[in-house]
Amino acid sequence: MGLDSGRPHVIGLVAHPRNPVAGSVALIREFASARGATLIALKADAARLGGDVRPVSAVEFAERATAVVSLGGDGTMLGAMRLVVGRGTPVLGVNHGNLGFLVEVSPAELPAALDRLTRGEFMLEPHSCLMVDGVVAFNDAVVTGARQWATVNVDLSVHGIQHGYYRCDAVVACTPTGSTAYNYAAGGPVLSPSVPALALTPVAPMTGIDRTVVFGSDDEMRLTNRSAEPARVLLDGVHTRDLGPADGMGVRLRADAVNLVRFDAAAHAQRTRVKLSLLDLPLRPDQLLELVPEELRERAQRLRSR
Repeated sequence: MGLDSGRPHVIGLVAHPRNPVAGSVALIREFASARGATLIALKADAARLGGDVRPVSAVEFAERATAVVSLGGDGTMLGAMRLVVGRGTPVLGVNHGNLGFLVEVSPAELPAALDRLTRGEFMLEPHSCLMVDGVVAFNDAVVTGARQWATVNVDLSVHGIQHGYYRCDAVVACTPTGSTAYNYAAGGPVLSPSVPALALTPVAPMTGIDRTVVFGSDDEMRLTNRSAEPARVLLDGVHTRDLGPADGMGVRLRADAVNLVRFDAAAHAQRTRVKLSLLDLPLRPDQLLELVPEELRERAQRLRSR
């Protein structure tokens, strides 16, 4: 079903705090005006997006938006996704950032993307998230030392049953989306987005659990700080709280937490494969060559044959 389905639509905008997005906003404004749709944004964004973009609170944004457009990179996209967790609202990413795994289209592709949205020519790709004592993280939750070079001692329990402990530099809990970030750098596995699972990976383990453990969406975990000093908790890279000695936090996976708009699953997978190759995933030279667009390969062949 497209955005011209006879119902009044409210498009929520989430913009990068610094990068220029005026060109994309103008296109979306024209699109909304032609269809009688309303534009809303959080108050901080609305102030710089134009007078016809109505400022709203985060609660009102979640309740009113029938579609969300994120204008930025993956950081902006994650912020947009957090606003509509559990609502099924389609979220479209327009890349006004740098390397983006989550964003779907470039600014140049936005007019065609809006047209396809109108006709309903898109798919919804569900993404899971971590719930950490009720707080959302789409990539990872990390428990690390509060002091530089400090190790952490963390107990792991599952469904209230003790399952071992970690003594390491940090413990990383990640979703499939976040498995290519800190988890991968620490030697953890890359999880397919189709798998409703989370991974727990120790960073530089010394004793205790020394490798990744993968859990399903029904597993409820608790990580308890057994160090003699506080530990830091980072959600999607942001320091959100501390765990004092003997304090713990609950971690579980929430499947199908948000829906991302996808127009061409194969094209998105190809772009993602190129981005993953930048993280040094093992590919043979012939596989790397396949990532180069065909027209560029043909041009290179012609130049070599001269």
